[in-house]
Amino acid sequence: MELAITVFLFIAGVIFVVKGGDYFVDAASWIAEVSGIPKLIIGATIVSVATTLPEMLVSVMAATQGKVDMSIGNAIGSVTANIGLIMAIALISMPGIIRRGDYLLKSVLMLAASAITVACGFLGEVNLMFSFVLLAIFLMFLWENISAAKQTLTLKASEQKDSALTDKNTVIINTIKFFVGAVGIVWGADLLVDNGSELARLVGVSERIIGVTLVAVGTSLPELITTVTAIAKKQSALSVGNILGANIMDLTLIMPLSALISGQSLPISATSARIDLPACLIVGLIAIVPAMTRSKFSRWQGFCLLTVYTAYVICTCVI
Repeated sequence: MELAITVFLFIAGVIFVVKGGDYFVDAASWIAEVSGIPKLIIGATIVSVATTLPEMLVSVMAATQGKVDMSIGNAIGSVTANIGLIMAIALISMPGIIRRGDYLLKSVLMLAASAITVACGFLGEVNLMFSFVLLAIFLMFLWENISAAKQTLTLKASEQKDSALTDKNTVIINTIKFFVGAVGIVWGADLLVDNGSELARLVGVSERIIGVTLVAVGTSLPELITTVTAIAKKQSALSVGNILGANIMDLTLIMPLSALISGQSLPISATSARIDLPACLIVGLIAIVPAMTRSKFSRWQGFCLLTVYTAYVICTCVI
């Protein structure tokens, strides 16, 4: 009975985090637009950052509660799941030709962040210096987003606000969404961390295993939903771009913030350094290197990624 309640509360936490994040992103975008912030800045910065709130809050909350394995596991596990599971599904369903320039910088930033994280694994911790290096990569990612948006969007100097944005009902709805979303994320993250830890105790596994599997996949649901939608609409570029962006932020924003907010270096366990970090780097290389050299995503990459991810999950649960 205790296990059933814990599983129920864990699933409830996932739902609150995902749906709360959805409401919060919508409301934050509306607030920014009403404030007069250009749409390209909203899309390139506010929405990009807000969509990582589920993973961010779960990891930060876990770190501040001393559950470092879950914090690190969620960040690294989310990246591995995004590529090894979600991107694999996209490539198997819809391989295709790409414009290398559209993905080159994002790919380099993601692989650089992965390599730095692996280096942290060798050191045994994410310390202050590496936290600032990762944050610098995050700022480069934001700069790239804004630059790309400027190339595709023409800003009108005399752009007028849409009166529908400040309609009374719209204001009320978005205000409610903002607070409900914020509460949902915080409450959901708390449920995820507490019941994830309890689930690990009841099942007899480490918090790291729960972090890199259930928590990581649960907080990656927004990326999965976006990918499935993109596949249905035959928009593979949207799916790949979303996954690359999410991964960069998971690596360069979540772990440094978890370390800085908790006020200490985040220790990386020997198991994470030996299994989780190499797996994260390997799936990244499989996904990116062939595509950048051949300007094409192939179906074999998807099957290869899925095989590696399946082997990684099995290895994680066994060791």
